[in-house]
Amino acid sequence: MSQARVESVQTPDGPFDLTVWLPAAGTGPGLLLIQEIFGVSDYIRAVAEDLAGLGYVVAAPDLFWRLKPGHQAAHDEAGLTESLALGGSFDVDKGVADAAAALQQLRSLPEVGGGIGIVGFCLGGSIAFFLAAQAEVDAVVSFYGSAVPGNLDVLERISSPLQFHFGGSDPYIPREQVTSTEQAAAGRRNVEIHVEEDAGHAFHNRKAPMFYVPEPAARAWRRTEEFLRRHLPVREQTSPRSQRTL
Repeated sequence: MSQARVESVQTPDGPFDLTVWLPAAGTGPGLLLIQEIFGVSDYIRAVAEDLAGLGYVVAAPDLFWRLKPGHQAAHDEAGLTESLALGGSFDVDKGVADAAAALQQLRSLPEVGGGIGIVGFCLGGSIAFFLAAQAEVDAVVSFYGSAVPGNLDVLERISSPLQFHFGGSDPYIPREQVTSTEQAAAGRRNVEIHVEEDAGHAFHNRKAPMFYVPEPAARAWRRTEEFLRRHLPVREQTSPRSQRTL
């Protein structure tokens, strides 16, 4: 298991937590991991461990800090109801500003080197999309961001490599909206889009039985790993001892 610590990000409205996971090597490219409405939950923490296991320094900001600091909902009906209520009160513009502050802090960490990227799920998929329009990064992965189809003009302001994932049977993002996103992405060399027709919303969330669809989740994650390897590669590190023996 990777090491984790909590940093504090300062904003004009006050501080919020940024949980940081380090890879086994101790250093690596940085990835800002942006939460679902369930918060920096056991699922987001599991994804952070997965990404740290690939060699990345991962940082997950607590974007609900203005509403309920430390929100970590259970992945059941009660947790969904509470999280949807919080999401309905969430100020997206402030959330993007907070994510930008977290990204800046991630860049400044001494363990981060070799580039930086963004990965977001659900609410975080939308925030990652909006943040990519104002921040130069090496890779952006957006999973089923419901605000994406209604804001496709934002694509004009994104030059970073961008990968979208959607479910083709998502009750929160109708298939025709996904189709419009596919059409907008077509011909853009920096954008790729993958639609899992047999999956609904949050299909990658293995902690949420009501949403998780294993096979599409595995396919999407393989594509995510391959995309990150292409655009945000983890460089092999050589220990001082092995350097001396060369």
